[in-house]
Amino acid sequence: MSTSTPRLRSLGLDPATGKKALAVTHPGGFLEELADLHALKAAAVLVTVVGAVLEAGKASDAELVAFVGPLHAALEECVGIMAADRE
Repeated sequence: MSTSTPRLRSLGLDPATGKKALAVTHPGGFLEELADLHALKAAAVLVTVVGAVLEAGKASDAELVAFVGPLHAALEECVGIMAADRE
């Protein structure tokens, strides 16, 4: 894994409170692995949903635009995971 500095990462939602669970992860640590797993699962779900919407071919431009932010965030997180693995 990476030798870069720790960073704040999402671990999903806290089931007790419904609030976003965040952790400061350290390269190669357990919390980093959990954050990576959460990010990859979230990206996979997003890909499935967006793929289904595109396949249906009936989404409005406004509906498609709504996916741009989440897709960018998921892609950015996945690229960050890949970059950290290469360091």
